[in-house]
Amino acid sequence: MGEYILSLDQGTTSSRTILFDLEGNPVATAQQEFTQHYPKPGWVEHNAEEIWESQLATVKQCLARAGVSPEKIVAIGVTNQRETTVIWNKKNGKPVGHAIVWQDRRTVDICEGLKQRGLAETFRKRTGLVLDPYFSGTKIKWMLDNEPSLRPLAEKGELACGTIDSWLIYKLTGGAVHATDVSNASRTLLFNIHKLAWDDELLEILTVPRSLLPEVKASAADFGTTDRGLFGAAIPIRGVAGDQQAALFGQVCLQPGMAKNTYGTGAFLVMNTGPKPVDAKEVIATVAWQIGSNPAQYALEGSIFIAGAAVQWLRDGLNLIKTSAEVEDLAKSVTTTDGVYFVPALVGLGAPHWDPYARGTIVGITRGTTKAHLARAALEAMAYQSRDVIEAMERVSGIKLKELRVDGGAAVNNLMMQFQADLLGVPVVRPKVTETTALGAALLAAIGAGVKSETDISRLWRLDQVFRPQMDRAESDRLYRGWQRALDRAKGWLE
Repeated sequence: MGEYILSLDQGTTSSRTILFDLEGNPVATAQQEFTQHYPKPGWVEHNAEEIWESQLATVKQCLARAGVSPEKIVAIGVTNQRETTVIWNKKNGKPVGHAIVWQDRRTVDICEGLKQRGLAETFRKRTGLVLDPYFSGTKIKWMLDNEPSLRPLAEKGELACGTIDSWLIYKLTGGAVHATDVSNASRTLLFNIHKLAWDDELLEILTVPRSLLPEVKASAADFGTTDRGLFGAAIPIRGVAGDQQAALFGQVCLQPGMAKNTYGTGAFLVMNTGPKPVDAKEVIATVAWQIGSNPAQYALEGSIFIAGAAVQWLRDGLNLIKTSAEVEDLAKSVTTTDGVYFVPALVGLGAPHWDPYARGTIVGITRGTTKAHLARAALEAMAYQSRDVIEAMERVSGIKLKELRVDGGAAVNNLMMQFQADLLGVPVVRPKVTETTALGAALLAAIGAGVKSETDISRLWRLDQVFRPQMDRAESDRLYRGWQRALDRAKGWLE
């Protein structure tokens, strides 16, 4: 009997592998960054082969550090940057070009054209998504339209396409399995989240041949086994989920109304809404996960494009701090922002505003404003944006938030977590294991392998700290009204 679960966490800037024991404790980890390609303004690409090589290297490093043989691994779980799309040739297993990353904006004209044809509601009703370059469907269309050799090969069934989970599964299984899970499929603009199947009409609208697409499985399911030549043993792959859905699972948000926020480069707020999707316009409806043949669980998600990246900009763009970790002490050196608001719409605004024409704005500056006020305003902006999303979710779902579970890099910032609790008026709860994305994939794999149940995993979640609201509600509402005025000045800036 194996003793460990291996979690492959393939992110936007690095590939990581974390080895967990069967109680959800991290045993060893390895991480490797890979190249970001920016061929044109607004374009972001990755080399899918480099992603695979970096992920493979971290698996081997992780096992070596732990001194664990592959025979001791019960199963592999895979979690991934979502929406990033790669097409490869089935004959040689090689990508036909770079992967187009979720951040890439090149398909904005395709999205606008679809909106002008009156198709926005068709896509939203079936997929839960808005027509935005963020999602995979228009990326696939762009690749097939802009490389003349690809469409004939696709029509002949010689190409395969997928999000990064599909690419990793294909490589891990030596080309034997071309599959994805329901959570990743629900991010493509091609998947009907009510029927849990690829939608032929949407495929036709985006001119995507069905033969390109992977088989869709549950999130805890049989995704084949690794090629024995990779690790010296055939390891079962039993859990797959997109990174934010995996984090929701890793936070054990198993009941409707439970929500988590992952504060990373952006922030991703996800709320479990149970076995039926919620019709929403300001935030998106998405599949959370599916366990075996059980009904799928759904979620609402609000994607905040710039969170921790605002702190990185203070560091790299303005040189106000030397390291991101310094921002908390600098912000703590003042008790308030003195009326300064920083709207970090550096790449437009995501949920619930969906304004690609908004731009970053700092308002309320006086002669007394210092870099400490700007640092505090950058931290507070993450909390304000999160309240924007929570209020939209509460409106459309009719569910009132009772607490917010948090993870990601900025979740270690106590000042910001306290402000988040004050602003929302509910407890903000931080777990001991903040690597919840990798943990979620591991827990899904443990269930898929039959060594854990959903009841088991509830007790594996362990508390680190609770931040309870301390600020007077009238004061937090006053501060939030100021934020809303600042937002109005940032919106629609580009003509």
